[in-house]
Amino acid sequence: MQERGAVAALSHAGRLAAAGAVTAAVVAADQVTKAVAVASLHHPVHVIGPFGLALGYNSGSAFSLFTADAPVVTAVAVVLVGVLLWLAWRAPTTRVAVAVGLVLGGAVGNLCDRAARGKVVDFITLTHWPTFNVADAAITVGVILLAVFYLFTPSAAHR
Repeated sequence: MQERGAVAALSHAGRLAAAGAVTAAVVAADQVTKAVAVASLHHPVHVIGPFGLALGYNSGSAFSLFTADAPVVTAVAVVLVGVLLWLAWRAPTTRVAVAVGLVLGGAVGNLCDRAARGKVVDFITLTHWPTFNVADAAITVGVILLAVFYLFTPSAAHR
């Protein structure tokens, strides 16, 4: 069955290219914002409401878990990137490919930090929430989108 409408479905190669483009954009945005934060964020800055900026580093995983096991966290992240590459290759729709690209971009962005610095740079603060970065936000949004696509519209996610 051919999809018709304002936006036609992309081919397998097109979906993979979409995931790759999103991945590259997330990694670029993440690394640029982290470089700016490291270079110029010397004191915490309140922006608006619960939102602020404060430079921090995390050698562990999400929420600073497993900080004593940084090599294990890195190894798990490398395996996860491999799984995400496979998922991007197998994405059934463009929107799934984009969501996988968000998660993959976030994982690669944080892996770049681990390779270059041995820890991940965090700089975005919210009241009552751990400090995070663009890569973490992309991972969160991507996972939420994947959950919505697969849990709430399962037949649409596989078209």
